[in-house]
Amino acid sequence: MANLKKYDLSGKEVGQLAIKEELLNEEANSQMIKDYIVAIRANARQWSAHTKSRAEVNHSGQKPHPQKGTGRARQGYLGAAQYKGGGRVGGPRTKDAFHISINRKEKQAAIRHLLAEKITGGQMTVVESGAMKAPKTKKVADFLKGLQLFGKKVLFVIEKTDDVHFIKSMRNIPNAELMLIQNVSGYDVVSHRHIFVMDDASDRLIKETTAPLVE
Repeated sequence: MANLKKYDLSGKEVGQLAIKEELLNEEANSQMIKDYIVAIRANARQWSAHTKSRAEVNHSGQKPHPQKGTGRARQGYLGAAQYKGGGRVGGPRTKDAFHISINRKEKQAAIRHLLAEKITGGQMTVVESGAMKAPKTKKVADFLKGLQLFGKKVLFVIEKTDDVHFIKSMRNIPNAELMLIQNVSGYDVVSHRHIFVMDDASDRLIKETTAPLVE
């Protein structure tokens, strides 16, 4: 069993949080994790650009010119790529043609493995937020400076959006991001140097060892 350090926003350690072995013992091979990350990144693309192929352009089926007798190369269709208004060859297509799917159980195993790596590597911390009476960016900035993480890519994970003052305090801190726990993906876990789990979200992190912790 591992323990996560728990701090308040003043930077003082106020306790530790025990993590169950079921979460730490999840194993996933490197290929599984790679496939999962590649699928997330590919499916996150907007894919708004779309070109029509030769089969989709609206053109007459009439030949551009006679097959023989002109001395020109034979041509069969005005919608061919070499003509103005013809179909595009190798142009961008919509997302439907490139969506990458991944097995649900493999996805859950990859997420738990990435979380376990953060925990055992000392890159996850529980934060006791408390009730902020007003937005204080300096307070959060000083907290990160005390842990030598100011300016580093860090992620704060929350359960609810009730603490408006804390959310506003995060807005102007460079490379610091805040997300609801249900919106965090495995790519968010691996792409941030340190993860801060607010105390309201820590219960879900620990209790849901058999269900997907994040999607």
